Amino acid sequence: MIKILEDNLQSLRRENPLILNITNVVVTNITANALLAIGASPVMAYEEEEIEEMISISKALVVNIGTLTKELVQTTFTAIKKANDLSIPVIFDPVGVGATTYRSKVAHDIINNFKIDAIRGNSSEIANLSGFSIKTKGVDADGEVGEIVDLSCDLAQKHQCVVCASGARDIITDSKTTYGVKNGDIMLTKITGSGCISTAVMGAFMSVDSDILTACLTGAVMVGIAGEIAGSRSKGQGQFQTVFFDNLSLFDKENLKLSKIDIL
Repeated sequence: MIKILEDNLQSLRRENPLILNITNVVVTNITANALLAIGASPVMAYEEEEIEEMISISKALVVNIGTLTKELVQTTFTAIKKANDLSIPVIFDPVGVGATTYRSKVAHDIINNFKIDAIRGNSSEIANLSGFSIKTKGVDADGEVGEIVDLSCDLAQKHQCVVCASGARDIITDSKTTYGVKNGDIMLTKITGSGCISTAVMGAFMSVDSDILTACLTGAVMVGIAGEIAGSRSKGQGQFQTVFFDNLSLFDKENLKLSKIDIL
């Protein structure tokens, strides 16, 4: 498995793929810098007039509904449809699903009407997409969902995609094979956009690995290990974020030896 992750890392930095992000305004800069740090090339676009052209030159599409507008929703639908037509992989981050009726409707419209290759969210977001009503406080999970492995597998099977549930142990599953990743640090929950970064990094690896499961696993491991190292070398949130980005940019095959992967 480590060899696959290593190959993905080398492929990403060799190919420098263009990753199109329709993301939220809170994390635009953070996401772009994370993608640059790992060796990808980010582009952000929000205007429907140009989105199909942007898709046609991109290698993956990252969709994040953190800050919704009606115009952005229409752009998102157009982008995903074009990506589906061109067989460009799509990863969806259902930020805050369950917080409002409108946000939940948009999220379900996306997963029910288009081909989504991967979904990444926290436990409450995955639970809400699976049909459970879990309170969502901002973009954070309100409490833990004990059956998150089963919920993730069910959601993956229903939509024929990979589901990634972030938490103390990340769950990555295609319903047939399920991985648990225990890398990470509590400080990742104390900075804005760590989940959004994970989604974008997974999307980048999806552009170089046609096996969506191992692509997402690579992203989860990389973010987790970079966070783990940063946590051990930082005194506070500000320093943590800087060291975290440093570790993303300096990440190499030696770091992969720190991976904590289980088959569940």
